[in-house]
Amino acid sequence: MTPDESTAPAHAVRSIPLPLAAGAAVGALGGMIGLGGAEFRLPLLIGLFGFAALSAVILNKAISLVVVLTALPARLAAVSFTDLGTHWAIAANLLAGSLLGAWAGASWAVRMRTATLYTVLAALMTLMAAALLFTHFTALGSPALPGPVQTAAGVAAGFGIGVVAAIMGVAGGELLIPTIVLLYAIDIKTAGSLSLLVSLPTMLVAFARYSRDGSFAVLGANRRFAVVMAAGSITGALLGGLLLGVIPDLILIPLLAAILLISAVKLARHTSTRE
Repeated sequence: MTPDESTAPAHAVRSIPLPLAAGAAVGALGGMIGLGGAEFRLPLLIGLFGFAALSAVILNKAISLVVVLTALPARLAAVSFTDLGTHWAIAANLLAGSLLGAWAGASWAVRMRTATLYTVLAALMTLMAAALLFTHFTALGSPALPGPVQTAAGVAAGFGIGVVAAIMGVAGGELLIPTIVLLYAIDIKTAGSLSLLVSLPTMLVAFARYSRDGSFAVLGANRRFAVVMAAGSITGALLGGLLLGVIPDLILIPLLAAILLISAVKLARHTSTRE
């Protein structure tokens, strides 16, 4: 990584209203569909604020971690820890794969050429758009899998989700929630809370791996920017939760999927000048 990759353009570092507003918009979008919105934050970090791909991923991961930590108490109020405790085996099953996946994904991300990382991020945004549409417009059933097969499928799914979450700097709820519903026949409300319990340690592992790389300096160089955007994201997420159901899913979900696909196309065409 060159020194320039650890910092953003001057306007991104000095300005408070812009990252605050961007964070709030992202949080509101995510809050209206019950997610953190990190998949929408990543293209803004790259396209609007000018961060290089890896720096944007690390910043996105840090902000996502703060948002998840904030959301967890509220989720535990809706679905008690006692209720979640009855499903500890599900969390453990997914974590067996996701922790390894997070370490592997972060390791691959720091070793990728910048142009390759842009391409990978574009592909993963397309995957997120598909997952968003699938989750909201498909009646999720649960296949009757034998115990050992279900366990193996959980580890494999967890590994894949951990890789995706680490490379994009997201919590991974878009993939975790439908996986939990499909594999384990858990209701979507409980699945949302379980996804946070899996996401948090998975994110911490990816964060620990990124901290061993020189690119991690982006957090120190842009500490105020990250704090401001995180504050905006949390505020927006709370607002989005209040607006839940105001915009019909038939309009909102395709719109958000289209935003992800447009962002994916832009990232795929992005030419880095910092390699």
